[in-house]
Amino acid sequence: MAACLSYVGVPFPSSSRVSTLPSPGKQRLTVRCFSSPRVRASATVSVEATPELDSDDKVSFNNNFLACPICYDPLIKNAERESTAFQCPTCKKCYSKNEVFHDLTIAGGAKTYGEVKPLSTEVFRLSLVSFLYERGWRQSFIWGGFPGPDKEFEMAQTYLESTRGGILVDASCGSGLFTRRFVKSEIYSRVIAMDFSENMLRQCYEFVEQDALPKENLTLVRADISRLPFASSSIDAVHAGAALHCWPSPSTAVAEICRVLRPGGVFVATTFVLDGIPALPPVLKASRQYFAQVSSNHYFFTNELEDLFKACGLVGFQSVRNGSFIMMSANKPS
Repeated sequence: MAACLSYVGVPFPSSSRVSTLPSPGKQRLTVRCFSSPRVRASATVSVEATPELDSDDKVSFNNNFLACPICYDPLIKNAERESTAFQCPTCKKCYSKNEVFHDLTIAGGAKTYGEVKPLSTEVFRLSLVSFLYERGWRQSFIWGGFPGPDKEFEMAQTYLESTRGGILVDASCGSGLFTRRFVKSEIYSRVIAMDFSENMLRQCYEFVEQDALPKENLTLVRADISRLPFASSSIDAVHAGAALHCWPSPSTAVAEICRVLRPGGVFVATTFVLDGIPALPPVLKASRQYFAQVSSNHYFFTNELEDLFKACGLVGFQSVRNGSFIMMSANKPS
């Protein structure tokens, strides 16, 4: 999604491809997402309706991937309350929607309970940060070696080639910097823009409107990266631009990404690495865990990221570096 709050100017903190995607048999299903008319889906899953909901109210857009983040069971459409889009047939929890996004967080809809996330998460919920992200904040990444959104998108597509026509999740999408490029490319049957920040999702939608991009195959979802609201083995590709270092638990998040990817699915991510800082003082290397606890941001070396991906079940780690910038790719085993 974005760089850490502590990043100002200088950060402190090629590829095997799979060929099992997407599934050949695709259907066209009716979807209500904004003004969505129709969308392609790669498979369908039959879900029994609960007594409270008619079978006709099952989620009509690709019901085999959208799931309850508590039970991981497919959600069904709730026609009884306008403000509630979906319900879990198992735990009966209802998930709300508004004119911009579906809220599929576990605590979403709680009346009195609330949680304060780490600073690296909470800062991006501020309306000022969401407004500034593409109005100067992201442009400063060039000092860390980031080549710029257009080039980063082009690089990511080399890793994502095998997922053409599939479902892509833009995790920690922020203001939609890459979401818009994925939608505009028309490469994917569905693009899911996912973020924990309500204001980032609103800014993403505003930019989509300004660019007059089609919304038929776009879904905006508020979700926790550590508890993804997608069924296991249901997503073709996950992209996370400049986000991994801000996640509260990178290992939990990457493990969740591995869970939701289809066999052969691809995860592509960019972040900052300490390898790119020349002559990093040994004392700084030794104390980075302390700084991580204080700032809620994570500081990686490339070999640690490869180890992280492997530990979470991904294979075929590939990476490209430029200064402190790194783009990584790995696959879920086929």
